Amino acid sequence: MYTIQQLLDNNQEWVAEQLQLDASYFEKMAQGQQPKFLWIGCSDSRVPPDQITKTSPGDIFVHRNIANLVVQTDMNMLSVLQYAVDVLHVEHVIVCGHYGCGGVKAAMGNEQLGLIDNWLRQIKDTQNYYWKQLAELDEPTRFDRLVELNVIEQVYNLGKTNTIQNAWARQAGPYLHGWVYDLNTGLIKTQTHSISSEEALREVCKFEMGVVGYY
Repeated sequence: MYTIQQLLDNNQEWVAEQLQLDASYFEKMAQGQQPKFLWIGCSDSRVPPDQITKTSPGDIFVHRNIANLVVQTDMNMLSVLQYAVDVLHVEHVIVCGHYGCGGVKAAMGNEQLGLIDNWLRQIKDTQNYYWKQLAELDEPTRFDRLVELNVIEQVYNLGKTNTIQNAWARQAGPYLHGWVYDLNTGLIKTQTHSISSEEALREVCKFEMGVVGYY
């Protein structure tokens, strides 16, 4: 197990390594950021956005929470989103979940876990809505499918925020994407196409499609 001192020592080693590769590395990092992507992902420590996409510092603006939720009353997420879209002018916003998500697994059960039960209520609602579809699946497959449905639901929620709606009205982007990361293979699986309009958003909306528990 790492200790706090090991983390600090590792930091010094990393700084020395970066400077050896590029003496002006940190000077360039300090000049500012121009990321093209906003990543809304799960807080799970096994899903580091930069590593799984092979990107560099400054490429991805990141917001993470339990089960990668887009909640319309979450001022933290909404502030990150507005800053990313209106100030940084990101071109893409990615909602990325992952198979094996502990938050989704908790939402599938009935055990009371405390404050997080309120946070996970949205996933329980998704499970209830799609229950006819999910009930036919064995538990591991149901778990994976709920992870995917949760991502799709969050993309829809994202598209309904005033920040995204206003950006689309100005024809200023961004494109929205729903992804799921597979811990077993390291691969990302797309769950939605690129969405950049209200019309395209409707294609993933369960209410617009009249979906009641079916694919």
